[in-house]
Amino acid sequence: MESDGGEARRVEGAILTPGGWIMGSLEFDGRVRAVRGERVAAPREGAPAVVPGFVDLHLHGGGGADVMDAGGAVDTVARLHARHGTTSLLATTLTATRPDLEAVLAAVGPRVRQRAEGGARVLGVHLEGPYINEGKLGAQPAAARRGTLEELSALNALAPVRMVTLAPELTGHLDLIRELRSAGIIPQIGHTLGSYEDGVAALAAGARGFTHLFNAMTGLAHRKPGMVGAALAHGEYAEVIPDLLHVHPGALLAALRCIPKLYCVTDSTSGAGMPDGEYHLGVQKVTKCLGGVRLADGTLAGSTLTMHAALRNLVSLGLPLAEASRRTSTFAADYLGLEDRGRIAEGCWADLVVLTPALQLAAVYVEGESIDLDHAR
Repeated sequence: MESDGGEARRVEGAILTPGGWIMGSLEFDGRVRAVRGERVAAPREGAPAVVPGFVDLHLHGGGGADVMDAGGAVDTVARLHARHGTTSLLATTLTATRPDLEAVLAAVGPRVRQRAEGGARVLGVHLEGPYINEGKLGAQPAAARRGTLEELSALNALAPVRMVTLAPELTGHLDLIRELRSAGIIPQIGHTLGSYEDGVAALAAGARGFTHLFNAMTGLAHRKPGMVGAALAHGEYAEVIPDLLHVHPGALLAALRCIPKLYCVTDSTSGAGMPDGEYHLGVQKVTKCLGGVRLADGTLAGSTLTMHAALRNLVSLGLPLAEASRRTSTFAADYLGLEDRGRIAEGCWADLVVLTPALQLAAVYVEGESIDLDHAR
């Protein structure tokens, strides 16, 4: 429960720290100030669980808004997902022309510098394209092209580009991967027709992870292991969409055994938090129904997943809550090199999710701000 008075706050329950569960209390303002109590192996029966706020590195929309709408769309998206426990995120773009991308990043930039009240912290941008293979667009618009450091530098000047999804088999992209790493931007493999060998070469060049593992990449066969095989055999990090629609639970369990720091993303679209109906993903119309989002031809077009639902899905597959939490917060923060998010420890940002014993949301705090959950119920 929360204490009264001043800016200092307090929550009690089973608190998940980097060293394990502590049964006790957590004091915080904008940052965690103290965690007190006794170490326990697991939350005691009937006690609320306090876990790190969710970190989503691949998120397109929510609440009827799409990041590609520019303007104030990112505020709507950040507020919708904060009500479902996401405390920090990367605003994720689609393949588009350079002028359109510049407009989007110009709108996102101010929100990286100043968080919107009631919203998740926007950590920067994930460019999902346009440097992808036109033969593996998935739901991406047909504007794929080879990447250049000049274009990326111009975009990065408008808003911090933290990650770039690209197809490593395209001419010049191995060099681009090296240039991105030197510039402090994470190159990530996705929307690719590349082979296993292309994946291994990309990792050797400095690529760090894989975009929505299994989706929009060459699959695994025993004589042709493909990009999925490269990820399973060599990847330390990869993102996966655990809505149990994009990836079969059996494939998800296999990836969990193979990739040490597999982490969850939503790939969520404007239909997240909204009723079934027609929405948009960039310039394309999509339909939300039967728990998914699709183009007119039936192609999956992102999701309506929230990170809270992702955590619950992992637990339903048999993962302990502590591991599910690491895969919805800590590993993503680690991937970005953030030591003060994705974990509950003194000095870290007070990004917190309080769960009931049934894993329902009881409270969410973003940098110490209590988020109104009324619309999430």
